[in-house]
Amino acid sequence: MDLKRALAALEAAGTGQNRKVYRRHGVGDPLYGVSYANQGKLAKKNRGDTELAIGLWESGNHDARILAAMIADPEEIRSSLLDAWVRDLDNYVLTDAFSDLVSQTPFAKTKVGRWTRSAQEFVGAAGWNVLARLARQDPELTDKELEEYLATIETEIHGRKNRSRHSMNSALIAIGIRNPKLERKALAAAKRIGKVEVDHGETSCKTPDAPTYIRKAVARRSKATR
Repeated sequence: MDLKRALAALEAAGTGQNRKVYRRHGVGDPLYGVSYANQGKLAKKNRGDTELAIGLWESGNHDARILAAMIADPEEIRSSLLDAWVRDLDNYVLTDAFSDLVSQTPFAKTKVGRWTRSAQEFVGAAGWNVLARLARQDPELTDKELEEYLATIETEIHGRKNRSRHSMNSALIAIGIRNPKLERKALAAAKRIGKVEVDHGETSCKTPDAPTYIRKAVARRSKATR
């Protein structure tokens, strides 16, 4: 599919109701309001088309950028392009989709090291999102590395910007679920951190209580492996 047809397909799939929902979640114009079900259908047809993904992202349209993050080939996309795209992030919906892509690339660990230090809200959020995914999926991450990130979360979370705080809390949870040693350390850190305040705007979304979430996730995993 070429860029013109992809944009036309996205526009045709958009709805006014979805645009209202996305705007409540902080998404700005331009956007079509495409459901994730329809995004998934388009992504399935165009998976791995990085050239199309680049064109979609450059359009500036929110839904096009979501699709770009879904279809770009993680093994093909350039590190410099990820650095360019991360500077375009302006809402958490796109940040989450972008983070999924980055976590699958060979540059994921390097980007975590850089972006988690950023004072920019969505760059920082992307870094911590990717760390959370790596903590769940990457066996090569060491406990020492994750303990260092735990220390950063504990000392800096309350001073970071809104969505960065939410993503740091998610990373705290992911680290705590990784193994029993990190569970103990994450629970202790979470106790010292206390409540993490995040403004979710005009939505019913809530920031998970890290200790509660960690304990429930560990309990479910233990039950599943019996």
